[in-house]
Amino acid sequence: MSIRDEEQQLEKLGAFEISNEMLKLAQHNKKSNIFLNAGRGNPNWINTKARLAFARIIEFGAKESSRTISEGDLAGYTTLEGIRERLETFLSPKTSEIDQFLIDAVNYAHDTLKIDKDEFVKELVDGVIGNNYPVPSRILKHSERVINAYLESTLYRGEKLAEQTDLFPTEGGTAAIVYIFNSLKENKLIKQGDKIAINTPIFTPYLQIPELNDYEMVEVDLRSDEEHNWEIQASELDKLKDPEIKAFFAVNPSNPGAMAFDDTALEEIKKVVAEKPELIIITDDVYGTFVDEFKTIYSVVPYNTLLVYSYSKLFGATGWRLGVVAVNKENVFDHLISNFSQEKKAELTTRYSINVLEPEKMKFIDRMVADSRSVGLYHTSGLSTPQQIMEVLFSLTHLLSQEKDVYIETSKAIVNRRYEDLFKGLNIEGNASKENSKYYSLINIYQLAEKIYGSEFKKYLMEQFEQVDFLYNLSQKNGVVLMDGVGFGSQPGELRVSEANLPDEDYEIIAKQILELIDEYHQSFLQQ
Repeated sequence: MSIRDEEQQLEKLGAFEISNEMLKLAQHNKKSNIFLNAGRGNPNWINTKARLAFARIIEFGAKESSRTISEGDLAGYTTLEGIRERLETFLSPKTSEIDQFLIDAVNYAHDTLKIDKDEFVKELVDGVIGNNYPVPSRILKHSERVINAYLESTLYRGEKLAEQTDLFPTEGGTAAIVYIFNSLKENKLIKQGDKIAINTPIFTPYLQIPELNDYEMVEVDLRSDEEHNWEIQASELDKLKDPEIKAFFAVNPSNPGAMAFDDTALEEIKKVVAEKPELIIITDDVYGTFVDEFKTIYSVVPYNTLLVYSYSKLFGATGWRLGVVAVNKENVFDHLISNFSQEKKAELTTRYSINVLEPEKMKFIDRMVADSRSVGLYHTSGLSTPQQIMEVLFSLTHLLSQEKDVYIETSKAIVNRRYEDLFKGLNIEGNASKENSKYYSLINIYQLAEKIYGSEFKKYLMEQFEQVDFLYNLSQKNGVVLMDGVGFGSQPGELRVSEANLPDEDYEIIAKQILELIDEYHQSFLQQ
């Protein structure tokens, strides 16, 4: 098979699958360059405080369990009465910053969230030990209060929604996406042939899932472009007024454009919902904490919006699989179901009748929990308790921070520094907008080629090579792996660079390798 044939085959794959193929080439690149993979969004930093606190709770939990049964490696169970006092006796806050953090966490839960101290400590301890099923199945009682406080603090920009919001922790943001699509379909809120709007470029699964045989929906692109620094324009959002569009799926800040919706865009969405009060909105806000003064769509139109958040990017926790779905207690999903015909209601009553006594009153978010375990295993549903407590501890590191959260500010500074190094190395101007998360960037190879060598050379590149040719050669020859922007819904020639997963100094090297490969193409152009 020729290289051109191989590239044509690669173009049939998804963006992440293409990247995996490039990895194999880059690790044995022809120039024996250092292998650099800037294709994935996995950060190369972690939050240590929450992890060390988790370990301390496990240590205490093992000791606490031995109070009831102690036979070698076999211990018993924890008891509620006096558990907070025993934890404080176990900890040494004067000599350990982590122990002081746990003392402060218990006090915060009591003083700010009005949670009984013994109950909170027992939920933490039993949660990390993981010897019980999640009860309630959807989310642990006090964990919901803490996670809600975190989401309100980081994503809502002053809107007080924590007390009005139900949560469902999931195995990462990707699981949340799968559960949402599945439950929307199972509850007849979307069906085959429905029109859905998607802000593109966007995280690849949002483009792929609607097209699968399970859904077969009609996509309407609300396109952002490089000309407007990847900010979605009001004119694009105006398309949502189409009466045939049932739902709008957004990643905010976007992936790969990295731009958050500005206040103008949020106000436009509010206007659209005023005209279409039954519009369904799903917003994935995993990168929200990388934008100063971020404001989620959920805080603007909470009645209509399902919010997805993941702890993976900010806290370096992609392996933990920590996500959460947030839904307002008063919401369009429950409203639409309540207005179904008697025939539709009867079908759904039958579906959930083994789960609850009054299935017609079952909230959509609880139906999502049941659907996540194919209904029949609802009694064993819910995210594992250790994962839920890890979400709580990550949340508390922010909630207990004084004024500015140093950890979040440092994380933002890291991606900002790498972004600037990349663009400086390419000798092109970056996007200084306050809405730019800088977690990713899109590099337009054709525009870069034109800037350096002129329009005829740009035309040559566009006409003579397959879409993935530059990516292929960058991997095979130079050892650098980037991602094809086309797989995210962007234009040919746009490559996604992650500013999260490589050491700072590597971004200048990536810029150098891109320019070096463009020069090699130019040499071929001159010789034709």
